[in-house]
This record gives sequence, structure tokens and C-alpha cells, in this order.
Amino acid sequence: MMHIEIYTDGSSRGNPGPGGYGVILKSGEHYKELSAGYRLTTNNRMELLSVIVGLESLKIPKSRVLIVSDSKYVVDSVTKGWVFSWVQKNFKDKKNRDLWERFLKIYPKHHVQFKWIRGHNNHPENERCDTLAVTAATSGNMLVDEGYEAELD
Repeated sequence: MMHIEIYTDGSSRGNPGPGGYGVILKSGEHYKELSAGYRLTTNNRMELLSVIVGLESLKIPKSRVLIVSDSKYVVDSVTKGWVFSWVQKNFKDKKNRDLWERFLKIYPKHHVQFKWIRGHNNHPENERCDTLAVTAATSGNMLVDEGYEAELD
């Protein structure tokens, strides 16, 4: 069984504001970085999207995955089971439903564990993901966070 580490971070310059995510995937000698920026989003959306993109980029099903994140929002929502109760309540009064539903489609395809780490604490991969996320959020080459902007209409 393949073992993969996914490091993630999200950023927004204002909340809401322009935002981005950064992801590092590591498995043995393999290393890959992913990032993208969005013209209008929130920090929590970028934190969650970084995890989703990391999982969606995996090519081998049923991999053992360790996701390392500084987002209490994401880590606690999964490890404490909150997101699963939100499904039962049809996400009533919960934000980011579109992303949580996307997460729930990819999550069961692997054996996933989460590890929370304190952000901005000199953790090399977390610091690199932060740089990727901030750079993406300020790059000027921005995507549209359709799920977020649709909620504004």
C-alpha cells in the first residue's frame, strides 16, 4: 500500500478577499507542489480546498495518506466527526457545503489520517505551503471560486 504525506495551507488577503492554496505531496522520493489563486474567497475555503486538491491529485486508490494541516477548521471537522453529522442535517446553516461535498466524494477513496500542526511555527513543509498559498493569492492570475461567489448572489 502506497504511503503519501500531504501538507496543506490556505490563505486569503482579507476574509473574504483574494485567496490561494498551497499543497505539497511527498511519497518516498516523489515530491510535488500544487497551488492556485482565486479572486474572491475565504481562508477556510482555501484551507479545505488545499486538502481536496491534494487528495484528488492522488493516482493510486486506497493509498495510506497523512494530511498535515494548520487548519483547526478542517482537521477538527473531520477528526471530530462534525462533517458527517452535517451531512445528516443536509448542511443546515453550514458554510462551504460545495467544498465539503467535494471532500466527501474523494475522502473514502483512501485511508486518510489528519495531523494538526501549529501554523507559522517553522515547520518546513507548512512554511513552504504558506508561501505557495500567499504567492497564488497575490499572483494576479486568479480563478473564480464559483461556489463562494454563487452564495453572494
